[in-house]
Amino acid sequence: MKGLLSAEQSLLLNWKGCEPRKFDPKFRGPIHNRRCTDIICCVIFIVVILGYIALGVVAWVHGDPRKVIYPTDSYGQFCGQRDTLNENKTILFYFNILKCASPVVLINLQCPTTQLCVSKCPDRFATYIDVQASYRYRPDQWNYFRQFCKPGFNNPRKSVAQVLRDEDCPSMIIPSRPFLKRCFPDFSTKNGVLTVANQTTFKDGRGKTRNVTDLREAANGINNVLDARSVGMKIFEDYAISWYWILIGLFIAMLLSLLFLVLLRFTAGVLFWIFIFGVIGIIGYGIWHCYWEYDHLKGIPGSDLTVYDIGFQTDFKVYLQLRQTWLAFMIILCGVEVIIILMLIFLRNRIRIAIALLKEGSRAIGYIMSTLFYPIVTFLLIAICISYWAVTAVFLATSGEPVYKVMANQTLCKYANLTCDPETFNTTNVTKLCPGAQCTFAFYGGESLYHKYIFIFQLANAFVFLWLVNFAIALGQCTLAGAFASYYWAYRKPADIPLWPLFSSFGRAIRYHTGSLAFGALILAIVQLIRVILEYLDHKLKGTQNSFTRFLLCCLKCCFWCLEKFLKFINRNAYIMIAIYGKNFCTSAKEAFFLLMRNVVRVAVLDKVTDFLLFLGKILVAGGVGVLAFFFFTQRIPVFAQEVPMLNYYWVPLLTVIIGSYLVAHGFFSVYAMCVDTLFLCFCEDLERNDGSTAKPYFMSASLHRILGKKKLSPKKAAG
Repeated sequence: MKGLLSAEQSLLLNWKGCEPRKFDPKFRGPIHNRRCTDIICCVIFIVVILGYIALGVVAWVHGDPRKVIYPTDSYGQFCGQRDTLNENKTILFYFNILKCASPVVLINLQCPTTQLCVSKCPDRFATYIDVQASYRYRPDQWNYFRQFCKPGFNNPRKSVAQVLRDEDCPSMIIPSRPFLKRCFPDFSTKNGVLTVANQTTFKDGRGKTRNVTDLREAANGINNVLDARSVGMKIFEDYAISWYWILIGLFIAMLLSLLFLVLLRFTAGVLFWIFIFGVIGIIGYGIWHCYWEYDHLKGIPGSDLTVYDIGFQTDFKVYLQLRQTWLAFMIILCGVEVIIILMLIFLRNRIRIAIALLKEGSRAIGYIMSTLFYPIVTFLLIAICISYWAVTAVFLATSGEPVYKVMANQTLCKYANLTCDPETFNTTNVTKLCPGAQCTFAFYGGESLYHKYIFIFQLANAFVFLWLVNFAIALGQCTLAGAFASYYWAYRKPADIPLWPLFSSFGRAIRYHTGSLAFGALILAIVQLIRVILEYLDHKLKGTQNSFTRFLLCCLKCCFWCLEKFLKFINRNAYIMIAIYGKNFCTSAKEAFFLLMRNVVRVAVLDKVTDFLLFLGKILVAGGVGVLAFFFFTQRIPVFAQEVPMLNYYWVPLLTVIIGSYLVAHGFFSVYAMCVDTLFLCFCEDLERNDGSTAKPYFMSASLHRILGKKKLSPKKAAG
């Protein structure tokens, strides 16, 4: 074999001691007579899936999603739950919101004050002291106030001190509005001053007059949260009235992607240069438009303000009235334009080579058109995995019984925060030693073995989810690689291409190589889980002052990110070798790695430049549809001006269309990328197996043979 190789092949094969492998002289494409590979991993994978199903069943038995949907009062009862006393009381009310540190504390039900389910939030200021003093001649005030007291309490003669000690009623109520089914102070600003119901002060029910800023400090950041709620509602309204046009935009993106891929079979070079100059033209138009807006705003009052001067605004149109905004957009687009032009200048020769390889890929896809729609199968598998993981995670998070803890007004009470039983609490000495102490609901949990390992189950849920998602991706890559390898190793194209190559490849991958695909997915899932844990630790330690810890975490995150990218590259090529030869994962990964290293220059020139060109294609599809959507939603197309819905923010459907178009294009172009990678790896194998002679002819097409500058084909092949 080695004596028949060309001088160039010998140099490639001797890369750092890599010797040529012994090949089967009867090899004629993807092997059909296969054996199962990595059987142990396959068995483990099936057992893990069965265990994952069992975990989901156990979580569904113990979990209760109502704990997420409905807020829970101090007695562990759901607000708004049907067929209960709280059926018509859907909102949670806090006796003393001043004890709550932030909205996050409120949402997590950790605020150290009594919480009751009410039918509506208070709409006025009132204190228990004032209501008690006037209940005889103003009974309507008492009747209104007591709906925020504990159920059944109707004793206005009880002393104020005892009522506040036992927390029978709140010391005060303030105008509030529901947010996340909880009563929050109704903040607003008047002439730049924070108010509640147009008042800047309020009585706290304990003899003090306080400023409403105390409420904001108690509910830290509440104003921003409420502003976000307003923006969120407007965005939801925009989606509700524009979803039809968003789907039309995505459908146009799908048609454009399919059209480009079909045309690539005949005019790959022309279309890709159109891609390149189209992207340059779109960015150039963006630069011109930004300059026009920048110049148009010159001299307009207020346009010279900076973003820092106006601060955060919920109406994003305000920023478009500033010259600084359009100047920043113009500078960014100019930078992107210059980078793309420089890359095209320095890579122009490589681009011509890559275009030639893409023509071969487009020809392969033209013969196996069904591969264009396989990403839909991968998408459905991943969607099922995500849905199962999310549902299981919710049920695990809500698996638990109500846990009650002692809540005492006195900070020196030794029983504070200890667990208690509300049924027997009044018979204990706690109420005597800590006057006013109550046994109230704290959170959901438990002391059983199952509840102690909830966190471990959540980790297992996340890990198996990552494993299954990576397996679905691996299955898609191996299936496509097998189909395109069938095209390459067909001596007479398309006559020798087997019938239904995509379905045959899918069947081989499932029947023989589930274990190998699961093995590769397992390695990648372990690294990804470690990255998730590192991100969690980084989030928890973000406030620490230990510079060494932050530096160490940063280094670890960087290393595992690089490791994940490397493993994805190795796995992708290993799956191609599995699809061709049917060997186990480790052998395929090793052979793919050394094969690529023996052709490292071609890998850099062809593979990466091809990825760049395909990326430009995605940008052109997304950019073209985005420009069309921009003109449509801003009513700049006279024919459709009357059809445009009235929107709060036109950028909401616009960004959705742009991002969605990019994802649609990515789905179709990913098939193309897999095709090019497979053909390239098959080409490298072809060079090492054959020498172009009559006895050992090349399997590559004549056009690909000429492009890559190899010897002449055998007369039979050239004639074919």
